[in-house]
Amino acid sequence: MSRAAIRYAKAILDIAQSSGKAEAVNADMMSIMATVRGSHELSVFLASPVIKLDKKRSAIGEIFSDVQSETVNLFDLLAANKRFEILNSIAKEYNRLYDESNGIEVAKVTTAFPITDDLKSKVLAKVAQFSNKKITLQNVVDPSIIGGFILRVGDQQYNASVAAKLSELKREFAK
Repeated sequence: MSRAAIRYAKAILDIAQSSGKAEAVNADMMSIMATVRGSHELSVFLASPVIKLDKKRSAIGEIFSDVQSETVNLFDLLAANKRFEILNSIAKEYNRLYDESNGIEVAKVTTAFPITDDLKSKVLAKVAQFSNKKITLQNVVDPSIIGGFILRVGDQQYNASVAAKLSELKREFAK
């Protein structure tokens, strides 16, 4: 994460909070992250030094036509400062700062298959036992863990994956 992206994100969060639109701008930032992550062409387009800034600005304006005025102002500022390549980093940092300021913590659950609603509610209940923050669950699918799950909240990790148990057994037999 570049220091410039962090500064932009802090500034946009301050502006959004003072105008009472922090949550709406966070939704914009989530949309930006999802769109850029989902489109390799868009990320290459934003990073390209060959493409003129006015083309980038108008394309971003069309792609994200229904965003808050604070987000539009960010686009204008990035165009003026020739910094469109850090848009996704700004969105990520804004989301992190927004969550932090609202006492929200992200619990990352890695499973071999997409998490079900039933398992999601059980994991949230378990996480609530050792965290007093509001928890948002993020599911990462990794078939290499074979089964079970890996739960990461902040700097704590609980590995209950089948792959970890097999690795542990392998170490025991190697002794």
